[in-house]
Amino acid sequence: MQLPILYQDERLVAIHKPSGLLVHRSPISQDRVFVLQTLRDQLGQRVYPVHRLDRATSGVLLFGLDSVSARAMAAQFESHKVSKSYRGLARGWVDKNGLIDHALQDEEGTRGLQPAQTRYRRLQQVELPHAVDRYPSARYSLVEIEPLTGRRQQIRKHFKHISHHLIGDTTHGNGRHNRFFRDHFGIHRLMLTAQRLDFDHPVSGERLELEALPEPEWLRLFSAFGWEASE
Repeated sequence: MQLPILYQDERLVAIHKPSGLLVHRSPISQDRVFVLQTLRDQLGQRVYPVHRLDRATSGVLLFGLDSVSARAMAAQFESHKVSKSYRGLARGWVDKNGLIDHALQDEEGTRGLQPAQTRYRRLQQVELPHAVDRYPSARYSLVEIEPLTGRRQQIRKHFKHISHHLIGDTTHGNGRHNRFFRDHFGIHRLMLTAQRLDFDHPVSGERLELEALPEPEWLRLFSAFGWEASE
């Protein structure tokens, strides 16, 4: 496997992570292929994780090529100096824009509820003449999503909380709508992509803006729904 490289210099490398691939080994997974080891072998050098994406989420993923650069970038994430923008497909017509402020359980379940906030903006909407649920038609929204905190599966949990489940989410989503997209559009993945990552280079200070690559599932849906591919 060759991971698509979006940016590389002597300090950093950014890839387009495919959906369905774990970033690193996990004691609860039987997977044998991971982003970290694949990228290390591809580049022929050690790489250092800076942030993470869920297995099901695709898009821009950044690594340091040395420990100092990785720590500097991790500090930018922790101090909210990095701008992250996701693209998601949600069930129903979401509000034009909004803020989900809903605490979530921490990963280990030991610290109780943790503050979590997600900002979103609706980009497109569509109504399809199919009775997927209890209504005679089915509505969906293309959403630009900005997580203001970094809880595990935050975006997916937050959109479940407002009853606008993300399409393809087999953990927090709606099975009827997931099946509809599998049967009618051949979508077998979570429709959530880390679309853009903006940050300051740890050495030069230059502001870098990295964009995810076009993905066939998104292109297929944009064509089917008559949406502009530039969204």
